[in-house]
Amino acid sequence: MKWRKLGLLYAPDGRQAWARSHAMLPTPLMLSDGLVRLYVAHTDEEVRGRVGYVDVALADPTRALRVAEAPVLDIGEPGDFDDNGVNPCCVVPVDGEVRLYYVGYQLQRQVPYTLFSGLAIGSGADGPFDRFSRVPILDRTGGERYFRTAPFVMRDGARWRMWYIGGDGWTEDQNGKKLPSYSMRHVESSDGLSWNGPSVECLTPEGPEEIGFGRPFVVREAMGYCMWYSIRSRVGYKIGYAESADGLHWERLDAAAGIEPSAAGWDSEMICFAAIVPARDGWVMFYNGNGYGRTGVGVAISDGR
Repeated sequence: MKWRKLGLLYAPDGRQAWARSHAMLPTPLMLSDGLVRLYVAHTDEEVRGRVGYVDVALADPTRALRVAEAPVLDIGEPGDFDDNGVNPCCVVPVDGEVRLYYVGYQLQRQVPYTLFSGLAIGSGADGPFDRFSRVPILDRTGGERYFRTAPFVMRDGARWRMWYIGGDGWTEDQNGKKLPSYSMRHVESSDGLSWNGPSVECLTPEGPEEIGFGRPFVVREAMGYCMWYSIRSRVGYKIGYAESADGLHWERLDAAAGIEPSAAGWDSEMICFAAIVPARDGWVMFYNGNGYGRTGVGVAISDGR
């Protein structure tokens, strides 16, 4: 699949204290035929993320129609797992409600931070979203002591499935800065609320340069499952692609991702956090560029489906 970039869609103008910079992790919810809401994380001056949104018409996905004036999900209470930031990862409509699965960020002393997955529920797309629990729906466990993060959730028949990032390792970049090391994992639930089953590692980094992955985005097709994900190295991210017959055993086909950083500009250093939505004649991809979303959200289209 080849993607044609249309350019930068949106970046905050910095006028609001809760949205000084960034538009991280574009997370789509279809509002109606041809209209999509992208939940994103804006950051304040202390780089603490709060969830807002941008509305986009798929007929012209280069223009923001509406931007949230206030966060629909704020940071957690002091001491909670999400007291230093919340980032959206997946939105699932359920019986008239909207479930927002998100990442909670907490600073630490002995390690830089921890990342665990939370759930907030809203009565509609405009929010506000109320926390299902003040503790993570994916909390620490053996082999995943620091990270159970970036959840992507899908209702798949009678079961709920989640692909997420888990681990408890650290490595360093060329300047000695600590970076997380983790792999892609899968867990199931009967109701999408309790995720107590055993996790299965389904994708691991390859070679010395890869150290982990970013938020997966999974689409189910007739042939099986397609996943776009971010491949993390010590210098940043690029977008990868994989396919699976069962959602557990994945074949990496990264060359088929069909999109690379630009030669210059807002997405020249990295591209990451792809989200895919169907359009009338193909697919639309929303993604982040330099600085993990510091430069905003861009858009690309593909004519093939």
